Parts: sequence; structure tokens; C-alpha cells
Amino acid sequence: MEMTLAHWLYLLVTVVVIATMLFRRGVVLPIIIGTFLVAAVYKGNIVSGFQAVFNANLVAAKELFSIFLIISLMIALLNALKGLGADQKLIKPLQKVMVNGHVSFIILFATTYVISLFFWPTPAVPLICALLVPAAVRAGVPVMVAAMVVVISGQGMALSSDYIIQVAPVISASAAGIDKALITDKLMVLSLITGFSALSIVYFSARKAMSKKSATSEEDMKMQESFFEEVGELAATVEEDAEIVQRKERWGKAFALIVPLSMLAVMIYMFQFKISGGSGFEGTDGAAFVGGVATILLVLATIALNRIQALDQISEHLTDGFVFAFKAMAPVIPIAGFFFMGSSDFTPAILSLGEDAATPAFLFDAIQAGQVYIPQNPVFAGYGILLIGIITGLDGSGFSGLPLTGALSGALASGANIDASTMAAIGQMGAIWTGGGTIIAWSSLVAVAGFLKISPIELARRNFIPVMVSLLAATTVAIIIW
Repeated sequence: MEMTLAHWLYLLVTVVVIATMLFRRGVVLPIIIGTFLVAAVYKGNIVSGFQAVFNANLVAAKELFSIFLIISLMIALLNALKGLGADQKLIKPLQKVMVNGHVSFIILFATTYVISLFFWPTPAVPLICALLVPAAVRAGVPVMVAAMVVVISGQGMALSSDYIIQVAPVISASAAGIDKALITDKLMVLSLITGFSALSIVYFSARKAMSKKSATSEEDMKMQESFFEEVGELAATVEEDAEIVQRKERWGKAFALIVPLSMLAVMIYMFQFKISGGSGFEGTDGAAFVGGVATILLVLATIALNRIQALDQISEHLTDGFVFAFKAMAPVIPIAGFFFMGSSDFTPAILSLGEDAATPAFLFDAIQAGQVYIPQNPVFAGYGILLIGIITGLDGSGFSGLPLTGALSGALASGANIDASTMAAIGQMGAIWTGGGTIIAWSSLVAVAGFLKISPIELARRNFIPVMVSLLAATTVAIIIW
């Protein structure tokens, strides 16, 4: 695809968006304007620009709705558990283990990493955010720090190696023309270096706040209060008689046991299914299983509280869940729509292109056009492929850029005097740590932010320095030892 004025305009808007994020300002306005201008210039008429603004939002909403839905269902379940008082009873055993912020930090990391390594982060997020994060926050981990740990451990550290499921290594190795076995171990090493480095930076920057077992800044204190007030907040308060109180006490204890056991059963079943050679619980399929179990638990918990009012109460819980999800995550939709234009998978729907029309991929076309400017030596090639991986990850996928980074690694490796598997591993690190959901707000990072009632843009901004420093460190190690 030839570089057109629309391609250059797309790159300009991308730079503006990145700069705006770094200055901690909202990016929705430049994103909408950029979507309109790119489409209008490419199609050559203003009407297409208007249509593309709508289509981009529609496509993004379709792609992200599964995340919105799982957030809504889990928040509805938490509301029902709050009505029974089960939420408080549920976290008491965890509080005994999470004796302080430092221990809680380690437990959050280890649990998130292990679950995400086997099942990918998407189904892990509702489990971790609903059951472990509240206990960690009460033990002294600031909400934002807890979110950073979950995101770095899951969407970054576990997904970037994809050591168990191995979808990503297969894509990278196939595109590079190498055996998958040559890249998997390198990916694991680089993911561990990046993950431990990023988590160390986060830990040492937050250790004083965790040692005091409370948030130290006014911003953190407000965030803590908002988290406990709004996550799982019961919509209505009613005067209760003795029978209701007894029912709440009885069923509250029961659901404090039923919910974690149900989630544990889900994990055991998924694990057994995985080791027996089955498939079907990766990504959104795993989230669908968790979401379905959560929905049935929501029904049972609502009935347990008040059988007569359950017919109306469950609708209120679901409504509150959807309002919560869309209020927190709505700005992400136009952002995702713009970056979906960078991939040829989405541009036909966004630009209303016919079947025989050329399909632009504004982001990927620009990268392919610029690959010739990467100097042919190990250092520049290594950091260059990392940069390309990071840029491809800006579409919010992480996996969509792997064919490109893999193909470039195979093409550039011999001339740059660096192993193709090393290049492909570095490119995969950049693509997945970015698009998988650690440093951009329109990726699966929105699920964590949504559950914890924090800004996805602020979470991405806080992750930026730890992740980027760690990626550079891992790339340096790869260039030196391989």
C-alpha cells in the first residue's frame, strides 16, 4: 500500500495523541477529529468523514463489548453480595493472609501471573479484581498500585511470553520462518526480566505508602474511598426486620463460601481441560465461562436476600452494573475506533469500503514503509524492532502486530548480525506489553480500570515509565547475551 496523505495524517494524529497522554490530558477530542480527517482525506469527501466517526465507534463498541459485559455482570454480583453482607465475610480470610501491603503486593502478583499464564489475563481479571484486590487495598496497597500489579503481571508478564497456550510464539515464529522452540524460552526470559523490573519499580515507588497501611496523598485517599463506596455498592437502603437480618446473616456466610468455591471450581475445570489437551477457554471464551457462572451466582444471591423483591432487584443490580461499566469506560470507545483504523481487519467496516477496494492499514503501512531506515547492526536492529512492536501495539490488540514484527525479524536478522529468534522475541515483547494492555488505555487494561473504578488513561500513564524502562532493559540483555 502506497503512503498517502491520509497515512501521514494518521501518523500525525497518533503522535498528537501520545503527546496528549504524556501531558495527562484527555485524548477523545483529538481522536474524534483525527478519525474524521483521516477518513475524509482518504475517501475524498466530507460525508465519508462523518460516517467513519460513527462507524469507528460502532466497530470499537462491538469489539470491546465483551469487556463491558463481564465488568457489568461482576459488579452486579458484587452488589448482590453487598446486600447479603457477604463481601465483608468473603475478604476476612484473605485479610488474615494479607497482613500488610508488602505481603499483599506479592500475593497479587503471584496469583495474577499464574492464572494469566494458564488462561490468559481476560478471564483472570474478574477473579482477581473481585476477590483479591479489595483485601489488598484494605491491607494497605493503594488502589492504583494494585491495578498496576494486576496489569503488569497479567497483561504484560504472562501474556507476553504466552508460554503455556503458545498462540503468540507460533505467530511470531511462523512469520520469521523459524522453529517455535527457538523463541519460546527466550520469550519467557525476556518476560521475566521485564516483569520483575517493572514490578520492582512500582514496589519501591509505593513502599512508603504500603508501610503506613494507608494512602499518603489526598488523591490516593479519595481513590480508596471511591473504590469501597462504589464497587459493590447496594443501590437501595431499606429498613430491615429481624427476619431479613437473620436471612442476611445466614446466606451472607453461605455466599462468602459459595462464591470463592465456585470460582475455584471454574479455575480447576479450566486447568484440567487445558492439561488434557482441550481448547476453547482462551481469551473471551474463558471470560464467557466466568461471566456465566457470575450471572447464576447473581440470580441465587438476589433470591436469597428477598424472594419477593428478587424480580425487581436483579434488574436494578444489572442496571447499576452496566451504568458503572459504561460511565467508567465510555471514553475508550472512540480511542479504540481510531486505532482500529491502523489495521486492515477493521478499515473496511470503518471506511465503508467495497469488497474489491484496496484495504489500507494506516499504522501497519507506515511501519512497512519506514523499515528500510533501520540501521543494519544488532543494536539499532534490536531497539528498532522493539519500537516497531510498540507502535504496532497501539491498535490495542498486541497480537495483530506479531506477523509484522516476525516477518521483519526474519528479513533483517542476517544483515543486522543478530539471531532472528532474538529479534522476533524482542518485537513480541514490544507489541504485547503495549497492545496487550499495560501502557495504552484502549486495550484490555480497561477491564482492570473498570473493576477498580479508576481512570484507564491514568493507569496507562502510571505504567508507562516502569514498563518502558523494563522493556529497554530486557532488550539490552537480549542483544548482549544472544
